[in-house]
Parts: sequence; structure tokens; C-alpha cells
Amino acid sequence: MSDDVARPTVIVIGAGMSGLLAAAALVDHADVTLIERDTLPAGPEPRRGVPQARHAHLVWTGGVTALGVLLPGLIEDLVSRGARLVHIMGDMVSRAPNEIWFRRFTSTPHRNLVCSRDLLDAVTRARVLADPRITLRQNTTADRLAGDAARVTGLHIRTPDTADEHLAADLVIDATGRGSRAPAWLKALGLPAVSEREVDAGVAYATRVYRAPAEDFPLVNVQANPAVPPGRGGIILPVENGRWIVTLSGTRGGEPTDDPDAFTDFALGLGDPVIGELIRDAEPLTEVVTTRSTANRRRHFEKLRHWPDGFTVIGDAVAGYNPVYGHGITVAAQSALALREHAATTGVTRPGSARRLQKAVTRPVAAAWDLAIGQDIFYPGASDQPPTRVERALAAFVDRAVATGARNPRALAALLDVMSLSRPATRLFSPAMLLPMLFGPGRPFLTGAPLTEGERKAVVQER
Repeated sequence: MSDDVARPTVIVIGAGMSGLLAAAALVDHADVTLIERDTLPAGPEPRRGVPQARHAHLVWTGGVTALGVLLPGLIEDLVSRGARLVHIMGDMVSRAPNEIWFRRFTSTPHRNLVCSRDLLDAVTRARVLADPRITLRQNTTADRLAGDAARVTGLHIRTPDTADEHLAADLVIDATGRGSRAPAWLKALGLPAVSEREVDAGVAYATRVYRAPAEDFPLVNVQANPAVPPGRGGIILPVENGRWIVTLSGTRGGEPTDDPDAFTDFALGLGDPVIGELIRDAEPLTEVVTTRSTANRRRHFEKLRHWPDGFTVIGDAVAGYNPVYGHGITVAAQSALALREHAATTGVTRPGSARRLQKAVTRPVAAAWDLAIGQDIFYPGASDQPPTRVERALAAFVDRAVATGARNPRALAALLDVMSLSRPATRLFSPAMLLPMLFGPGRPFLTGAPLTEGERKAVVQER
């Protein structure tokens, strides 16, 4: 493009992870303005717009790969600041929802990126906002879309100094997360209602940060069992600066509270007491913080027959998941890659391409959605639509896949390909899974958490 040809203009609403990654995806193809209602912190600190940031977060392999493509060197930068690439399952002690412990096989290629959400956001934010082609407008509220049902032409905003300011743009991207007002905005333009589905297991989270009693400790995860409600689970996430983020969860009737005196007892009362035993003598560094907004909610923007040019919805504004599955950031990164590919091949201004773009950025949602509701829909009261026969059959098959992967490294690799959002779900029907599933039995099931004697002694004091 010659210097005298104007670059397209894009407005991205929301400077969370989805918005930052969308901006990074488009900056080679357009001038980008980020609209953010809050004041962003200068470093790895909590921010008002991400209340869930205090709880345990991780990024699966599919997200690690996408982040590395979008922002080369980002993963290495995070690791230099204390993040870890945790080997799955070699550096993990994990119990599946069907109460089977995974063996700590080391032959799989998968790695989870593990750090505090504050660090992940801060390092990503610094990398993205350092690009001079991106303009950040903080303390600015997106009020409504400009345009009509055929084309969005910009955005009306409010600031502390102006009640209504119009910003023109070739493309407006809504990355405002679960609280997105896109359905109302589209309705105001004359478009029909967007169909939605919600699966809410009623999960509540309670998190406390501890001083890590041992270095290089494995991630410990006890997942809740939907077949035994209320479902209770927990995770110990060793993060930077010698800390453990410990997040406990419970569905309706079994929720954890913010009572610090009850935190360890709740952990000891999980289906396996290992997390409670590991934190019983650890030094707490914070009080307990809780979150209850954990429903899986999907908005089917891609199903609208007519879609206005110049508008796209991305990230949690399309689908938000129960955070326990850890797929939100991975999906955001993969959707941003789809956005970049569309911009490179089609551009952001071609008439009639917006509906195709919306479908492209929504495509990564499907696998994460199926994995999340495949567990949560079985909790009492989770949905007004009971599980279908297909959903029940798939859940039963996944249980068998987990049981097989827990004892066979080839099957585990296939299972993790799907869980990490690196391969489609059809990978579960490959010979790597079906042969050991049909002709097992493989190694015997473990009878307890596969901590080594040295790991347990480093943390648990004799009583």
C-alpha cells in the first residue's frame, strides 16, 4: 500500500485480552482505536473490569500457539517474568470429573501457560499498546452503534467531558465480554433478536493466595464430578513470585464462602483431600475472594440471516464459559487469528464480507462450548433444556476416553489434543484412542493423587 492511500480504520471496544488480541491481529491492516471504559493499570495489578482475574487461570496449548503467532516473543517474555510452561501431565497432578487420577505421563507434547492473570494481562497489554498504530482511549464508554441494519459506520461514545461523540470507522469490533450490549445495539438498528443459550451449573468460586511452601511444585487439580452433586473441586496453581493461587469451587448447595476459617476445611472435604492437606500448613497472603458469575452463555450472532457490514463480535461477548475449564483466553487468541486471516485475505472494508467474518471468529467457540456444557449440563437446574441423547452419548464416550487416557500415553495425547483446542473433537475417534479403548486394559487405575514422596514431604508436615 502506498503512503498516500488511507488505511482502514477499526474501533475495538474493550481492552481486555480479546480486545488487545483483536487489535494486534489487525494492526498490519488498519489503524486501530481501542475504547476502554476503565483506567488501565500500569503493571500487573488487578483491574475493575476483570473481577475474575483473581482466580486461577491457564492457557491451553492451542492458546499458547495462537499467542505466539499473534505476538512473537510474548510467551518467552512471560516466562522470563516468572510464568511457567507446565507439561501436561508430567508437571500436573490431576483428577478427572469421573474421579480417575491421570498418570503423570511425560511423552505428550502439550504445555499449559501458567501465571497470574494480572501478569498475563500486563505483559500482553504492554506489547500491544507499544505499537504506535494503536490508539488507546481510556475512561470512555461505548454508547451505541452508528449506522443502520445494512452497515455500521462507527460508534457513539461518552467521556467525562463529552456526552455524545461520534467516531467514524470502517469496522467496529465488540470485545466487551459477558456484559456485551451487542444484542440490544443490533436490535436498535432494526435487526432481529439474537438467539442465546445458557447452561449454568451455579458454580461459585473462592480463591486465596498462599506463599508457596515448595519450589517447582506440580499443578494440582481435583475436578468436580457432575454425577455426584453438588460438584466440588479445586486447583493449586503455582505462579510467579513464589505464590500459590488456590481456587475452590462448588455448585448449588455446595458453594464455598469467603470465610477464611472455612477455606481449608472446604478443600479437605473435596472428593479427595489432597488440596486441603497441601495448604493446611501454608501461609496465606490474602483474604478469600469469591465470584458467582460463571454461567456458560452463548449468543448465536452467526445465525442471523442478515448481518451489517462494519461490525464484528468476538471473545466472551460471543460465548463465555465456566472458568474452571480454562478455555476463554485460548478461544480469544484463536478467534483473533481468524480475524487476522480474514483481514489479510479479504480486507476489512469489502462489502458483504462481514457475515463471513462473524462466522470465522465464532468457529473456535464450538469446541470449547461443547467441552464446557458436556459437563455442566448434567448438574441439577443447569439448563431448561435437559441433555439430549446425543449429549448423553458424547458425555459417556468422553468418560471412556478419559479412563483410557489416564492409563495409556497415546490415548492421553489424543485426549489432550482435543482438550487443549489444538485438534477437532474427531481426534477422539482416531486409532490412538480407539485401539487402547477397545483392546486395553492398559495400566491399572491409580488409587490416589500421584504426588511423589519428595513432593508431599516438601509441603505436608507430619502430624
